[in-house]
Amino acid sequence: MTASLWNAIQATGRDATAWLPQQASEQAPVVDWLFDVVTWISIFFFVLITAVLLVFIAKYRRRPGHVEQQTATHHQALEVTWTVIPLFIVIWIFWEGFTRYLDLHSAPLNSYEIQVLAQKWNWSFTYPNGYVDANLHVPAGQNVKLTMTSQDVLHSLYVPNFRVKKDVVPGRYTSLWFRSERPGDYDLFCTEYCGTSHSNMLARVIVHPPGEFEKWLADAANYIDKLPPEKLWEAGQKLYQQRGCAQCHSVDGKTGTGPSFKGIWNHPAELKTGEKVLVDENYVRSSILNPQGQIVAGYEPVMPTYQGRLKDKEITAIIEYIKTLEK
Repeated sequence: MTASLWNAIQATGRDATAWLPQQASEQAPVVDWLFDVVTWISIFFFVLITAVLLVFIAKYRRRPGHVEQQTATHHQALEVTWTVIPLFIVIWIFWEGFTRYLDLHSAPLNSYEIQVLAQKWNWSFTYPNGYVDANLHVPAGQNVKLTMTSQDVLHSLYVPNFRVKKDVVPGRYTSLWFRSERPGDYDLFCTEYCGTSHSNMLARVIVHPPGEFEKWLADAANYIDKLPPEKLWEAGQKLYQQRGCAQCHSVDGKTGTGPSFKGIWNHPAELKTGEKVLVDENYVRSSILNPQGQIVAGYEPVMPTYQGRLKDKEITAIIEYIKTLEK
């Protein structure tokens, strides 16, 4: 297929249909076009074969007075026709699918790169300046490459509006890229079952209008530094949501994968070893950096370490937030 035709297809971005969401990336029209072609080919042959089947059933049905007739056992031209035509169709589908897959897999050299870390059950997106966010923010009109890995088990990143999806594998890196021209707010899912809270492993993709992404990134990176000391707990509350604490630790006393943060501050916690330890600054810091060191009784050692992933000031902010949950 000529490049001009593919360019024309890519320029036909459409709104949501009955079975597909709105197209919001450069890749979406191409993926949808192939999907539609394969679907209509399947429908055509389904209808054709069903119609022929019904005609034969009616024509050769058993009925009174009808006797069996001698029929042909082989027809060379017919055999060649129904073999060669499907063969060419399947080869064409393979070729178009394979070449489009390579295009989706190979990011342009000038792509804006964002590091992605998946863990049960949240996403962390790290930008070139070191800022980490739980949602994916990207600039409109620019190629974006996601370099992804997993902290624990197999996950899969999927953005329906962009028509991109790729497994996120522990112990290795995978990548995908996209380019969105439509500023907006889109869904991001994990589409590989990864445990009891798999359905809560959600995030948003925010496509910023041209010129606004850089300002957002600068403001977000300096968020904690701009807060006065008495407001540091607000940063801790934000980090609680962004870094996956909320997936396991409630703040209303409900039991989760990990103990609730409500009312634990300055109170003793009973450990699996039978010892008791006071929940203070040192205990919280130790639990974040070395979570397997002191396991609270009644819970499993499933929390990953945040060593190297949280700065000292961020840990302090989380401690200040836990203090506000004392009552």
